[in-house]
Amino acid sequence: MISVVGPTAAGKSDLAVDLALRLDGEAVNADSMQFYRGMDIGTAKLAPAEMRGVPHHLIDIWDVSVTASVAEFQALSAAAFAEIRDRGRVPVLVGGSGLYVRAALDHMEFPGTDPAVRARLEAELAETGSGPLHERLRGLDPAAAEAILPSNGRRIVRALEVIEISGRPFTATLPEHRYRYDRVVQIGLTVPRPELDERIALRVERMWEAGLVDEVRALEKAGLRDGLTAGRALGYAQVLRFLAGEWTEEQAKEETVRLTRRFARRQESWFRRDPRVRWLPYDAPDLLERALALV
Repeated sequence: MISVVGPTAAGKSDLAVDLALRLDGEAVNADSMQFYRGMDIGTAKLAPAEMRGVPHHLIDIWDVSVTASVAEFQALSAAAFAEIRDRGRVPVLVGGSGLYVRAALDHMEFPGTDPAVRARLEAELAETGSGPLHERLRGLDPAAAEAILPSNGRRIVRALEVIEISGRPFTATLPEHRYRYDRVVQIGLTVPRPELDERIALRVERMWEAGLVDEVRALEKAGLRDGLTAGRALGYAQVLRFLAGEWTEEQAKEETVRLTRRFARRQESWFRRDPRVRWLPYDAPDLLERALALV
């Protein structure tokens, strides 16, 4: 099994397709926002032609009103891997959502939930916003606060809930790096930070040119604004604020760039903590051959 990881705008999707074509593989998505139907432009979802005939699994599986669940994704990815292997093919997991990658590859059991604690924290989130809760998380578990965006209220609430019901830091509930499967190869793509910042700015500009605002406007009618996961996605949340009259369109675009750069740094930090990832420069002229050599 192969996994291609790294920060946003590093070229993971293209490398995954290249590897699948050479190894008779099929891609399995681990980008938590590409699960959503209609969220195409803002998630840089590959167009059918860009997939080059490689089957892609776990894309467009949920409506934007559905709240994402890592535990549910774990079960879905396991089923996808089994189907691919039953066909004698190679699964190629690809995406930059770190917790989802680990849930797919590693032995992970998710702590239970306490409805009363969850309801209290969610009520506090609705009343005060995610900022104060994120600061509380920073005091209780700095590593978790570093890994979770301050705007991601749902994940902050979950982390605080786990801390309260378990009496341990949220990050302490993450297991050792131990694969659930035999013969797993994780390939990470590195991009020098100045180049990554430029690539992100260019990607956001191209998303706007491709019609991101119209995409968000259409998804708003489908319940995007109320979606606890999809409605907070980078780019989508910012455009929603523009459509609500809170920001100018330029402010929404600038904030999308700023937050995406910040998110990319968090992705790098997350994947760097996994000693099993084998890193390659994203722009190596022989990138595919070097990746195949690792496999």
